[in-house]
Amino acid sequence: MILRLVWPLWVIALVLLPLIVVCVLAAVRARRTEDGSFAAWLRRGGMVLALAAIALGPAVPSTTTTVATNVEMFFVVDRTGSMAAEDYDGGRPRLDGVRHDVEALVEAMPGARYSVITFDSQAARQLPLTTDARAVSTWAETLVQEITYYSAGSAVDRPLPALRGALEGAADRNPENVRLVFLLSDGENTRGDGTGDSETQSYAELAPLVDGGAVLGYGTAEGGQMRFYDGTETTGPGTDAPWILDETQPGSPAAVSQIDETQLRRVAEQLGVDYTHRTAPTDVSGLVAGIDAETIAAEDGRREVSVYEDVYWPAATVLAVLLAWEAWYLARRFPRPFASRRGGSAA
Repeated sequence: MILRLVWPLWVIALVLLPLIVVCVLAAVRARRTEDGSFAAWLRRGGMVLALAAIALGPAVPSTTTTVATNVEMFFVVDRTGSMAAEDYDGGRPRLDGVRHDVEALVEAMPGARYSVITFDSQAARQLPLTTDARAVSTWAETLVQEITYYSAGSAVDRPLPALRGALEGAADRNPENVRLVFLLSDGENTRGDGTGDSETQSYAELAPLVDGGAVLGYGTAEGGQMRFYDGTETTGPGTDAPWILDETQPGSPAAVSQIDETQLRRVAEQLGVDYTHRTAPTDVSGLVAGIDAETIAAEDGRREVSVYEDVYWPAATVLAVLLAWEAWYLARRFPRPFASRRGGSAA
């Protein structure tokens, strides 16, 4: 048996405890004075207890039903300046690959629910879980690198708190659903947030909440250079904007970003998903081909959901009987005007 509280517990206590105290004290006083109201106060105390039982909402499992399992896809997208490095598919920026892959994955899993988390100098949830695939595609089409002025370096673990919150919230709301995580990044760690902490946090704590997905890596070992971006159309990839400089080197040459596949493989292993190096806008159906939501959910029993039946009807029956008894008791004490008139006429 479980209790499905009709009111919060503190409200039940605040309203009903004083009433039961009044009934008990009045019953004790009536017993001592023998004024004939002892039974009435016992009855009223029973009414309060019956109301408390109803407010607690007792329920017992009645049946088990099989529910339709949905897929929830979480895209974790790196939009730091290094993702604008022009070493994808023969000289295009890495973000071009991200745009293609996000849209292709959405098309490969129609009918799912989608969420987007991005990270640059900070992590933010761009889209909550939605069934609107067009919204995800529109977001992907407008994806740009972060403004260079605001860059605080790359850190592959920066979206970890945001992703944790999103996964835990989804699991609480719909525990039977299947959750897929796709992390799209170059894996580069050039932490410049001023914390002084260069140790990368592990994604392993999220593995129990993840049923599948992949880590997608962008860039080359040789690396690529990145254009300065100030938020306008005249800067960034495909423009004549100057290259971002590596100010840690003498003479500040153009910075070169290289993919860190070791880091990306480590994240994939921690999440329990595959790692894939993406070098061109090729087919992504293989990344989701083996995902069968119903099979995944059935393996750990998530498709079987218990249905509870309320059992407050006995208390409601008792309350109805006691209310009828109280009404009858009070009716007997009402004056009888018709009897008085008959008595006056006879006199």
